[in-house]
Amino acid sequence: MKLQTARGVKDIPPEEKILKNKVVEDIRKKCESYGFSPLETPLIERFETLAAKGGAGQGSDVMKEVFKLTDQGKRKLGLRFDLTVPLARYVSTNPTLKLPFKRYQVGRVYRDGPIKLGRTREFWQFDADIIGTNSMVAEAELIFLAENVFKKLGLQIIIKINNRKILNGVLEKAGFSKKEAAIIAIDKLEKIGKQGVSQELEEKSYNKKQISALFNIIQEGNTLNKLAQILPNNEGIKELKELLTYLKPIKSVQFEISLARGLAYYTGTVYEIFMKKGKISSSIGSGGRYDDMIGNFLGGNRIVPAVGISFGLVPIIESIKENLEKNKQVKQKTTAQALVLPINTTTKSLQIAEQLRKSGINIDFAMGKKGVTKNLQYASALGIPFTIIIGENEIKKQKLLLRNMKSGSENLLTISQVIKKLK
Repeated sequence: MKLQTARGVKDIPPEEKILKNKVVEDIRKKCESYGFSPLETPLIERFETLAAKGGAGQGSDVMKEVFKLTDQGKRKLGLRFDLTVPLARYVSTNPTLKLPFKRYQVGRVYRDGPIKLGRTREFWQFDADIIGTNSMVAEAELIFLAENVFKKLGLQIIIKINNRKILNGVLEKAGFSKKEAAIIAIDKLEKIGKQGVSQELEEKSYNKKQISALFNIIQEGNTLNKLAQILPNNEGIKELKELLTYLKPIKSVQFEISLARGLAYYTGTVYEIFMKKGKISSSIGSGGRYDDMIGNFLGGNRIVPAVGISFGLVPIIESIKENLEKNKQVKQKTTAQALVLPINTTTKSLQIAEQLRKSGINIDFAMGKKGVTKNLQYASALGIPFTIIIGENEIKKQKLLLRNMKSGSENLLTISQVIKKLK
């Protein structure tokens, strides 16, 4: 038997997991600085929840990518394809939540779709959502959050933004009665071009006159002011103008008329975040407003306003790795700050290692009968920045020999001095 992972998934080795943990922690801290609270939902959802009108919708392309399974009770289930549908289900089943409800969540999601650099079938998302307000300030908060997250991660980005109400107005003006299938096609404009979108629209029974009228409106360079003349009193244009007023300090935001976001549940603002340059062409973050989803789950024509953003951890990490390689930086292979090397002092050295750990320092401990040279090679291979050599002479002097693995310099220090140095 040939041992291998399933297609589209991969193991995460320590050096990548350390990087990923740092990315997650940076985003978590930023979310909490904006007043978001953590939530956790199951990987498995009932299939009808994922496929419901309040979810992706049966017509959405994402439903073709859902991993389906059945339990022993013959119930149809599916692996979640995002963190938004489970959130909507959670809010729908917890009516006593205080609104607005601001939550963040990190976890695995699954899509049985095409594989390319930065896109896998099992991937991690980090979402932040605001439930219970239709104010454009909610969108502004999320985009300010995104800008600050990527600044912290050292990534230069472009935030493309649009509004589904604008697209719906454009489609009505062009004579489209059924809009959902058309929006799914328009969302692929950057990937497959005008010809590819036109062909897909024709296959979905839209005529050439409609398609021509559509492209006359969504041509590149059409500004919001020009669209306001074509679509007077369009609510989406008013909302986007208000939002862009709040976002003036952010230079990376740009209006993109063809941005649609393929999922059926979006009702207003939509946005996608891309690297300014680099190998990763897919979005590294995206989201938008989905005011109907929770109400559809609840029934009775209720509207519960909601807006969110999702950070794609896989493409974000690939982008950071690309930057590390460009700058010839070595990826961290261990969380240890120092390796303790006992020389015939194992018992006492273990006690000292514990003392250092209690002071908040990550300590690895040399085990077995390797000599000093081999242990130094081990520390060097893992990129451990310091070694602490403890022999009988050091114990007598109540000091430790601290070696800087980068410079090779050594200093005989007290435990308190070592703690101060490493912290």
